[in-house]
Amino acid sequence: MKISPACKAAAKRKYKVWPSAYASGYGVKCTKAGGPTMKSKTKGGGTTKACLPAAKVASMSKKEKDAVIRAKRTAGKSGKRERSDRSNVKGARKKGATLKDWFEKENWVNVATGEECGK
Repeated sequence: MKISPACKAAAKRKYKVWPSAYASGYGVKCTKAGGPTMKSKTKGGGTTKACLPAAKVASMSKKEKDAVIRAKRTAGKSGKRERSDRSNVKGARKKGATLKDWFEKENWVNVATGEECGK
């Protein structure tokens, strides 16, 4: 089987010696898969859960909550892990807060359902 130029280049990047049995095998496998950039035909799904501190959620209007939920669901459907910057929420985290603070001091809840997050 003829190895595609893109897969040959990918094999050369991955293995020190070309031609070798390992590099050639990688090149053939890559070519059969459709190329080095087309191995995965589907995007991985992102999360659609939007969590914020309970105090912040309580202070948000219905319109603000809906905007955050909609942005997170849209990002999740397209396979992204994070929502867009358009829906960033100001004042959600205290300045200098650490991950330990997130778990121990702040009560984070799901914006859509009100259930606790991170447990």
